[in-house]
Amino acid sequence: MAARDETGTDRDPDAQGGGVQSVDRALQILEILARDGHAGVSDIAEEMGVHKSTASRLLGSLVSREIVRQNSDRGKYQLGFGILRLASSIPGRLSLVHEARPVLESLADQYKETVNLAVLRSNYAVNVDQAMGPSTLATYDWVGSLTPLHATSSGKVLLAALPVEERARILKKVGLPARTPRTITDRDTLENQLLDVSRDGYAVVHEEFEIGLNAVAVPIYNHFGTVIGAVSISGPAFRFDPENTPGLIQGLQDAGLSISGKMGYTRR
Repeated sequence: MAARDETGTDRDPDAQGGGVQSVDRALQILEILARDGHAGVSDIAEEMGVHKSTASRLLGSLVSREIVRQNSDRGKYQLGFGILRLASSIPGRLSLVHEARPVLESLADQYKETVNLAVLRSNYAVNVDQAMGPSTLATYDWVGSLTPLHATSSGKVLLAALPVEERARILKKVGLPARTPRTITDRDTLENQLLDVSRDGYAVVHEEFEIGLNAVAVPIYNHFGTVIGAVSISGPAFRFDPENTPGLIQGLQDAGLSISGKMGYTRR
């Protein structure tokens, strides 16, 4: 119930030091519109548990700043172009390496193996950051290394996310050279495996890039839902078997989504 001033007049808490509450309510409106696409003022007020006039006033403020717009045909509200101006300033200020670093370190600490962050550059998977596990065997520095897309877990994640035409262009240019006897060098076999990667959300390699080295990787998405990188865990084949390590793949997928969330990705 609204408070009353000394004259007995109802006071709107939004106008009496309720700025934080107003901001919170405005954000609630944006979340509702982002979720539903559009909504009427009555529906918004009911979901928020506020009076219709309060919702209308907040919507009016958002409309005046072009954050929200009203559909003239149905009178419902939806997100406006002003929100795009705000959102467009975010990606350029986000550093994938910076945002991913704490997650990489957490994975390395939890699974005791080497964790790498890779992106697609010049037809190769380039490792741009690394967190080392505590094992004395995990000492190779992969940062800056160019690794073949078809023979690494990160590379297969990045390949699987590409349009068919772009993938064909890259593979035609670099080929499918054998790194080990276990490297997949047949295009059809690789394409079938990439379908599995897209379906399952992760890629596993067993000694395809280097004898004695196994790895698993998952994608990282940006705010558009586009794959912009991959995070992988690798370790010696004699002790590291991703598919038979309880919880590892799910844990890595959760980590990938955590990094993606930091880059603006929202899973729908």
